[in-house]
Amino acid sequence: VQLQAYGGGLVEAGDYLRLSCVASGRSFESVAFAAYRVAWFRQAPGKEREFVAAITRSGNSYGDSVKGRFTSSRDNAKNTVYLQMNSLKPEDTAVYYCAADRSIIMSNIRLHDKYSYWGQGTLVTVSS
Repeated sequence: VQLQAYGGGLVEAGDYLRLSCVASGRSFESVAFAAYRVAWFRQAPGKEREFVAAITRSGNSYGDSVKGRFTSSRDNAKNTVYLQMNSLKPEDTAVYYCAADRSIIMSNIRLHDKYSYWGQGTLVTVSS
């Protein structure tokens, strides 16, 4: 499984961005992308990796700092997961990563070390 995240950029506070995470690989020949739980994490300089959002068949989950502003969705036909980020704040500045795993259990979806596959990250910078 290969993940590629893109869509980051430089925006002003209050603006919006939509990140995309595209999955590819031979794994999807036998197991549909829909079976994978996908999450977004972010990491700001000098800080630990932070859970942002996860999208599963059971529903979506969001970190407290982004709840109500960010929305994750997926298009399984395109093997793509999106993160719509509205009302961006300077504290949202970070490198955003997507991660996926087929076997992760729901109680672990916020734990970055439980995911097997990671994208390369895309930088989001929000100016004040």
